[in-house]
Amino acid sequence: MKLYIIANRLPVKVQQDAEGNFSFERSEGGLATGLSSLNSEMDTHWVGWPGIFVEDPTQREAITRDLEKLNFHPVFLTEAQIQNYYEGYSNNTIWPLCHYFYSYIVYDADYWAAYKEVNELFCTEVTARIKPGDIAWVHDYQLMLLPRMIREKVQDLSIGYFHHIPFPSYELFRVLPERAELLQGLLGADLIAFHTHGYMRHFISTIERVMGLGVMLDRFLHGNRFVYVDVLPMGINYDLYNQAILKPAVQQKARAFRNNYGEHKLILSVDRLDYSKGILHRLKGFARFLEQHPGYHEKVSLVMVVVPSRDSVEMYAKLKRHIDELIGSINGRYSTINWTPVFYFYHSLPFEELVALYHIADVALVSPLRDGMNLVAKEYVAAKRNSPGVLILSEMAGASTELSAAIIINPNDINQISDSLQKAIEMPVEEQLANLHLMQSLISRHTVHRWAYNFMDKLQHIRQINIENIKKRRVGQTAERLRRC
Repeated sequence: MKLYIIANRLPVKVQQDAEGNFSFERSEGGLATGLSSLNSEMDTHWVGWPGIFVEDPTQREAITRDLEKLNFHPVFLTEAQIQNYYEGYSNNTIWPLCHYFYSYIVYDADYWAAYKEVNELFCTEVTARIKPGDIAWVHDYQLMLLPRMIREKVQDLSIGYFHHIPFPSYELFRVLPERAELLQGLLGADLIAFHTHGYMRHFISTIERVMGLGVMLDRFLHGNRFVYVDVLPMGINYDLYNQAILKPAVQQKARAFRNNYGEHKLILSVDRLDYSKGILHRLKGFARFLEQHPGYHEKVSLVMVVVPSRDSVEMYAKLKRHIDELIGSINGRYSTINWTPVFYFYHSLPFEELVALYHIADVALVSPLRDGMNLVAKEYVAAKRNSPGVLILSEMAGASTELSAAIIINPNDINQISDSLQKAIEMPVEEQLANLHLMQSLISRHTVHRWAYNFMDKLQHIRQINIENIKKRRVGQTAERLRRC
C-alpha cells in the first residue's frame, strides 16, 4: 500500500543558479512535518508543483529524476497556468469567498478553465502511479475537483480531502456559478475534514441544499459509498517550539532582542500580508490603546512582522501602502527619542529569531478577520516555556475553539482590541501562567503528528465500512434475484 499526498506545492524548494544548475531544499512547514511522522512502513509519495517554471523538456526530466529520489513527483505548470489557476481562481475567487470577502471575488471564465485544466494535470500525474488499494490524500482549496477525477480513473482507492481554510455558509457558497462542480469534486473523497465544527456544519448544509443529499449525522450515501465528514483541527510540532529556547542560538537571539527593546512590554504580531489577517484593524486598535492610555507611552511597543505575499497584485500592494502609512502615522505621532511605538519588519524571520520573539513577547496579538486555524497562536503558546505571556485571539480564527483560555476578541472592534491590550498587560503573572498551562496541555496532545495519524486512521476505518457495505449490497441484490426466480 502506498500513500500519495497531493498538494499545490511540493514540500521542497527548487532553485536554479546562474549556471542553470538546480538545487533542492526540503521544506519544514507544518504539513510536511506532520505527514513525515506517519507509519514508516507505508511508502509515502508527494505530488505537487515544484515552485519553479521550467519549459525545457530536458530540464524537466532532470528535475523529475532528482525529485523522485525523494518520492516527490512534480506537476510542472506554466506561468499562465499559475496566473489563472492559482492567482486567479484559487486566490481571487475561492479564497475571498471562503474568507467572507464577497466584494473581492473575481469571476473570470479563463480562471475557471485553468483551474479545471490544472486539476486534470494533477490527476494525470497521480493516476499514472497510484494503484488499487492505495491511498490518496488531497489538500486544500486549489484541488477541490481532484478527488472525483482520481476516483473516475482508478477504482478501489481510499481518498481523503482536508480543507485548510474556512468553509463559508451556504448563502455565500451558492453565489459561485461552479458550486455544484466543486462539490461533486469533493464527493469523490471518502473522508472530507475541516478544522472546526462550524466549517463542517456549513459544508453539510451546502451539500444538502445544492446536491440534494440527505446527511446522517456525519455521513451521506453517494452512489455506493458512504462519504464521511469530520472535524480534525490541525496542530503544530509542539516539541519543536517548546524546546527551542533550550538551544544556545535561540537563547542568544532572545537576549539580543531583549537588549534591543529594553524594558518595554512587547506586543507581537506575526502575519502574512493578506486582507483576511486584520492587520489594519490591529494597528488601529493599538493606536486607540495609546490614545486611551497615555500612561503606557514609552512602556509598551508593538513588534509587527509582516511576511510578503502577492505584493505585486494591486490589492495587496494597496494594503501594504496602507499598513506603511498607518505605522508611519502612529510612530510620527507618539514616538520619542527613547521610544518607538511600532517596530515594523516586512520580511519573514528565520526560525531561531521567530521563536526567540515568541519567548520574550509579553503579548501575542492574533486578530484575523477570518482564518481557517492560525498556527501562529499555537506556536506562541508552545514557545512560552516556563515564561509568562498572554495570547489575544480573534474569535474568527479556527484556533479560538481550542485556545479558549486566551483573551478572545471580535477583531472588528477597535475599542475591544484596545481594552484587551490593557487587560493583557495588567494580567497577574500567576494568571498568565495558569492560562498558558491550560492551553499547552491541550496543544501538546493535539499535535500535527496526532492530526495526521487520526486522519489516516479514520480514512482506513471508512474503507472497511465501505467494503462491508458493498458486500452487503451485493448479497442483497443476489438474494433479490433469486427470490424473483
